[in-house]
Amino acid sequence: MISGKKIFLTGGAGFIGTKLIERLESANEIIVYDSLSRNSLKDSTAAKSPNLTIIEGDILDFDKLKEAMRGADIVVHLAAVAGVDTVILSPTSTMQVNILGTSNVLRAAKEVGGIERFIDFSTSEVFGQRAFKSEENDFTIMGAVGEARWTYAVSKLAAEHLTHAYYKEFGLPTVVLRPFNIYGPGQVGEGAVHAFICRAIKNEDLEIHGDGTQIRAWCYVDDMIDAILCCIENSKAIGESFNVGNSRAVVTIYGLASAVIRACESKSKIRFVRKDYVDVELRVPSVKKSKQILGFESKIDLEDGLLLTANYYRQLYKN
Repeated sequence: MISGKKIFLTGGAGFIGTKLIERLESANEIIVYDSLSRNSLKDSTAAKSPNLTIIEGDILDFDKLKEAMRGADIVVHLAAVAGVDTVILSPTSTMQVNILGTSNVLRAAKEVGGIERFIDFSTSEVFGQRAFKSEENDFTIMGAVGEARWTYAVSKLAAEHLTHAYYKEFGLPTVVLRPFNIYGPGQVGEGAVHAFICRAIKNEDLEIHGDGTQIRAWCYVDDMIDAILCCIENSKAIGESFNVGNSRAVVTIYGLASAVIRACESKSKIRFVRKDYVDVELRVPSVKKSKQILGFESKIDLEDGLLLTANYYRQLYKN
């Protein structure tokens, strides 16, 4: 168990950062550096922890970022522009924050010194439109130039390369994680499970963009947090990239919507709407590497995860 550490989280007020704080705040000092544009932390009991400090800031502001990071033992870099709709509307900001911002976080970590582990969050989208049992050393895809949909994947891929460069050139103890469709209680933003459940609880129509045949593997957030902790604690993780997902929890988007309706005991109908952007048609990871090196494997199946998530939002709306 990680204890007695000063842990610095960029984007820490987001969904995954909040869940990580809930695991670590009782035994560690946590510094959250976040623009607070997507704030899941405000609804968490961890927000009142005496071991938590929240600094509102932008990772493009190098001087403020570096000063906030001083004394940190562990850096988890979660801050990014994400979400299909947001990325398509703001491709320039996406590239600037995800590439230049990551460069700032890496540079600050190198300059402050003493960092025991640096965790960089990439994305499964680096594998492109069709990724089936993709392994970490498979070819990555940049997508068509000029297609705004791919600016997120390209920016994250560039950040990955830079993260590995800091490990190889400067010895910064980095690890890169590629999450595959993380969901669960407290999610904010544009996630499909979050959107479906929130509508299903209200018996509103669930909207599917396209024909619903897109295939995804879904990973419950508690499993994601377990993977992060493994990467912090296991020295064999340093210098590596890992897929984090649940290769058993595979379903079409239509199948997911149907499963959400069952989990919520909802009267919602499924409605298909026009899709005006390039989409990922198939996204299923190989997770052999994380199992072999880290001893990590996702445990929570989709039906159980959806029930846990539905129960959370049902209680949230009651309050």
